[in-house]
Amino acid sequence: MSLLSLLDESHILIGLKAQTKEEVIAEMIDFLYTSHKITDRTAALDAVLKREQSISTGMRDGLALPHGKTDSVQELVPCIAISDHPIDFNSLDGKPCTLFIMTLSPTSKAGPHLQFLAEISSLFKNEAKREALKKAQTPEEALAIFKQN
Repeated sequence: MSLLSLLDESHILIGLKAQTKEEVIAEMIDFLYTSHKITDRTAALDAVLKREQSISTGMRDGLALPHGKTDSVQELVPCIAISDHPIDFNSLDGKPCTLFIMTLSPTSKAGPHLQFLAEISSLFKNEAKREALKKAQTPEEALAIFKQN
């Protein structure tokens, strides 16, 4: 499964307002809910927060990958959010995050979720791409960065 096959500008949130981990997750869920990508805001929010309680999804280099499994989606739904200010996400490297890539997947399907997370991990090993994405000003600009080889 290709990230780009699932991702378009309507999945990208620039200028995150959140100040905390919980606010980041809620703002991303609200964004997906208001754009009709999920059917049940509460169920989706609970799924991601529950997953986050087991172990933080803050990775390294300013990237966090919050995710959850919920019946409020029929297929894998990604959301990219970019903050212009660092947010503590209990990351592995102890540094705050500015890039957030959330995935919601149906409770009945594990494969696409794992493939997507693996693709994201390899995509963001490229420091130049991470830095360019942090500076994106529009969803179109962010999507173009994802499409670069």
